[in-house]
Amino acid sequence: MLTNEMREELIQKAVSAWQGAYAPYSEYSVGAALLTETGDIFEGVNIENAVYPLTICAERVAVFKAVSEGQRAFQAIAVVTKNGGTPCGSCRQVMAEFGMDTIVLIADNHGHLIETFTVADLLPNVFGEADLEASRD
Repeated sequence: MLTNEMREELIQKAVSAWQGAYAPYSEYSVGAALLTETGDIFEGVNIENAVYPLTICAERVAVFKAVSEGQRAFQAIAVVTKNGGTPCGSCRQVMAEFGMDTIVLIADNHGHLIETFTVADLLPNVFGEADLEASRD
């Protein structure tokens, strides 16, 4: 269960991460903090590149860091932007790979919680493993 204290900690860690984002082109910094089922927290920032397709989002950085450390089950992720923007489609799809019930906390860079979703709320009718299995039949 995600307590209010844990929500606040995740948001504050995402705010802290936000400050380290590398966004010289868009000037749209994003910070994320991902809570695993084991209680570990992985932070991520967006990292832009002059070749735009090589840019990576904060949410995916946090997920990839967690997965690279053997984590596969997530409780929640806090996403911080200046204006409380939500994850892009690619990030939604990556988060869906590891659980549609993951809580997504959207906050601004001052740490104010704006909205709470689940991955399922953000990505209804997800394309997933079942779709691949159905195509094999």
